[in-house]
Order: sequence, then C-alpha cells, then structure tokens
Amino acid sequence: MDELSLVGADGIRLVASVAGSIERPAILLAHGGGQTRHAWGNTMKALCNRGYRAIALDLRGHGDSDWSEHGRYELDAFADDLITVARCLGQPPAVVGASLGGLAALIAEGEKAAGTFSCLTLVDVTPRMEMAGINRIVGFMTAHVQKGFKSIDEAADVIAAYLPNRERRRNLSGLAKNLRLGSDGRYRWHWDPRFITNVQPPEQERRFDRLENAARRVGCPVHLVRGGMSDLVSEEVTKAFLELVPHASYSNVVDAGHMVVGDQNDHFSQAVLGFLETRYPPK
Repeated sequence: MDELSLVGADGIRLVASVAGSIERPAILLAHGGGQTRHAWGNTMKALCNRGYRAIALDLRGHGDSDWSEHGRYELDAFADDLITVARCLGQPPAVVGASLGGLAALIAEGEKAAGTFSCLTLVDVTPRMEMAGINRIVGFMTAHVQKGFKSIDEAADVIAAYLPNRERRRNLSGLAKNLRLGSDGRYRWHWDPRFITNVQPPEQERRFDRLENAARRVGCPVHLVRGGMSDLVSEEVTKAFLELVPHASYSNVVDAGHMVVGDQNDHFSQAVLGFLETRYPPK
C-alpha cells in the first residue's frame, strides 16, 4: 500500500492509504469515530484484488491526519472533508462509511453536494439510532481519554471487555496503530481528545431529523450493512431506514456487532463487493 497526503476542506492535512492503480474505480473508505484508516486493511486487499482502487482515509483529528487547530470536529467538518477529497479524485468515488464516516457521507451527499459520490455504503449506521447503543459507545470512548493505558496489553483488555463477542487479540501490532505513546509513558487513543466533545450533542433529536432529511434526498445507490448483533442499528431502526430510503439495498452480517468490519471482515467485504460489482463494476 502507498501513503497519500490530501488536503481537507479548510486546508487541514489528511493522510490516506491507497491500494490499486489510479485508472481503477475509486472506493473511498471513511472509518468510524475513534478509529483510523488501518481498520480497513483486509477490506482494502479484497477490493484491490477485485479490480478497485481502495483509498482509506484518516479522518481529521484521527490517526496520522492533522488535528484541527480550532477543534472543528462537528459533522459538517467531516462531511466537507469527504467532499473535498472526493473532488480531488477526478470521478465521483464510491464511498463506504462506517459509523461517523457514514454519517458524514450521508450529510455530504444528501444535504451539501449531491452527485459527489457514485454510490454510498453505510456500515452499521442510520439516521436514527438506538440511544442505548450511542451512550455505550460514547462511554467507552470517554472512559480512558485523559488517563490512557499503562501498556498496549491493558488497552487490549479494555477492548476485549467492550467487545465480548470478539476473541481478544493475540497479535497487538494492529492495535498499536490505534494508540500513541505520550511523553508520560502512557498510551492513549490515536485521536484528538477534543473530538469526543462533539459526539455528544445536547439536541440529539435535531441531529436525527437532519440526517433523515439528508437520507431522503440521496439519489445515488445506497447500501446498508448492519451487524446482526448491533445495539446501535436494531431491526426496528433498519426497517425505518429502508422505508425512508426505498431504493436502498440491505445486507445483514450475522454474528457481528457495531464493529462489523473487525467482527466479520470476510463476510463484510463480500457484502460490500456484491453491492459494488452490480452497480459500480470494475473496469
């Protein structure tokens, strides 16, 4: 894989990993809040092997991308970054957005700049979600923001407790990419701590309404991939989304929670490829 330096909406430097030649159809991968571009590693290989060019972006404030000087981590900032990056790619890319990345893509395509993407895959995220699931995620992300971890092993233990359906990692090299070592010798998540203050809006209902309005206006092909055990996107929420966006396709990845990409990557990648190849075939 190659590393690519890109520029976001307000001049912020964004870093991406790229696999596949430039003449292939581009698939832009946008990770969830608190993750990095490395979450897409195996999916990038699957996309590349099937004739696509995979571009996995570190969102602003995450991974190797720059932190926002003024702490701009509202949904609009992430959406504007995706629009700016997509326009730099020449042809409208297909977008696969997990959680935060999916919400940002939904606002970008459905509210700000229709036609920016050729198609949109939402990974375990819909305009209206279960508040219990949202609160659990936010609770996990905020629990160790300041104190961090004494070792990578301790971070692995915390993740294992948060994701009991997934076997604890034995090889921690991948996890190390999601952590940064501070001057005090402790490890902390590889994202700007100011980011988390923007995922707890005081008027969540208003955000739900905004996302629903954006979803209604999305004209490109849409694909929802849900984790069958997700506590964020329930069967009821899924049904409501498919009524809201009747042209959307739907895949249910059994035995996966909200972290679908990591829980069942082979099944997830096949679901994504199945959608892409019928609507956005490789050359």
